[in-house]
Amino acid sequence: MEEQKPNAINWFEIPAADFNRAVKFYSEILQADLSVNKMGNLDMGFFAGGGVSGAVVAGEGYKPSADGTMVYLNCGNDLTDVLNRIEPAGGKVIMPKTEITPEYGHCAVFIDSEGNKMALHSQN
Repeated sequence: MEEQKPNAINWFEIPAADFNRAVKFYSEILQADLSVNKMGNLDMGFFAGGGVSGAVVAGEGYKPSADGTMVYLNCGNDLTDVLNRIEPAGGKVIMPKTEITPEYGHCAVFIDSEGNKMALHSQN
């Protein structure tokens, strides 16, 4: 039996200039509460879920950018509902729902409330 390799990613952090605004944005588009905690000098809003996860983070050294690494958020079966909540929540869709391939599903790209370039992924 072949050994299963670990995920290439095990944690991500999304920089926030305005922590409360960022937590509100992601809570609204994902329709899920982020668990907010202070860890040292950092404000952190944790995404729910098992396996690979992450947090919205504000603090020294965390600067939002549309030019760096892009994180794809898992939207389950269909990203359409999450995509439709982005602009009302204060973000901007920069690539609409687009098929990658029939096997790999769909993606969309947006700028979040903080100026980070992010993406969504779903199978349909």
